[in-house]
Amino acid sequence: MTAGADQIDQSSDSESGDRYSRQTRFAPIGKAGQYRIGQSSALVIGCGALGSAISDLLARGGVGKLTIIDRDIVDLSNLQRQSLYDEQDAADGVPKAIAAAKKLRAINSTIEIEPLVAEVSPGNIEKLIADVDIILDGTDNFETRFLINDAAVEHNKPWVYGGCLGADGQSMTILPGLGPCLNCLMPDGPPTAGTSPTCDAHGILATVIHVIASLQANEAFKILSGNQRAVRKQLTVVSLWESQFRQLNLDRLRDQVDCPTCKQGRFEWLEGNRWSQSTILCGRNSVQLSGTKLSGMNDEPVSLAAIGERLVVEGLGDVQWNEFRLRLRVDPYTLTMFSDGRVIVQGTEEPMVARKLLAQFIGN
Repeated sequence: MTAGADQIDQSSDSESGDRYSRQTRFAPIGKAGQYRIGQSSALVIGCGALGSAISDLLARGGVGKLTIIDRDIVDLSNLQRQSLYDEQDAADGVPKAIAAAKKLRAINSTIEIEPLVAEVSPGNIEKLIADVDIILDGTDNFETRFLINDAAVEHNKPWVYGGCLGADGQSMTILPGLGPCLNCLMPDGPPTAGTSPTCDAHGILATVIHVIASLQANEAFKILSGNQRAVRKQLTVVSLWESQFRQLNLDRLRDQVDCPTCKQGRFEWLEGNRWSQSTILCGRNSVQLSGTKLSGMNDEPVSLAAIGERLVVEGLGDVQWNEFRLRLRVDPYTLTMFSDGRVIVQGTEEPMVARKLLAQFIGN
């Protein structure tokens, strides 16, 4: 975070003063806090439901640089709860990060917005977090959250966890070295695949998304404005349908748990020891395959146009592509490929089936 908050232009007639005047009149932030926010940088990992709402709030609040990373494209089923997207984005199959950045630049053209169409992995997360002041969780799976936790603790970066299912949600702010981390809260690691409820089975309400996203963004504004002492030291649990809010005190948790991460200094997720090459995407009847090695790919970006032209010649199905993704529809499946080699196979939740389809229709 850039120092020099005392040098802020005190004029209330400036454009930025008008834009943020209601926020600067909130005493805990004030003009000095707003200046700090404007000099700060935030990374939002995942730009689906939580991530799009968080990004919207941070952009409107004047965070100086906002980096948003997401691996997926906009789908019609997203529009019920993912507030930065519209029907045209879904029809065009635009990557979420690209669509979000376009909307956010229209909201606030005075800040820097960097969209990244990629998956967060042990191979790139340390570079992603190197120059940011805070990390916000907009993901939909615990594997990525535990990876974020490892990287954040290792590099002393604050981050804000959030998750929602049905009408319920929870959030927790992690300040490495000053309180418990996610692994303290869940010492046995993430739930085993198939043992925890999913939004496929239980659905999700947009209303709880915006409550949890607001809690997360609020914590970010505290930290970025220089008010870290105001950060809550609880796990906040929301049951919105019943209008119930609970806060679980975590003050002693770090002392009570021999945490593998922040106590023992083991970073198994960051080292890639527990990282999977396939992920079932919540609510999508889809599997994402990572680390695919197509013929001629090596470490270079996949040529989507070259693959698309080959598939058209082979007549394997309906093929469409643009600079961001290639989509092959072979009823009842849809395979979507990105230039980093990731493939989302829609129509199955079985990784083995997804890999078989990838090999059959595109290559291996």
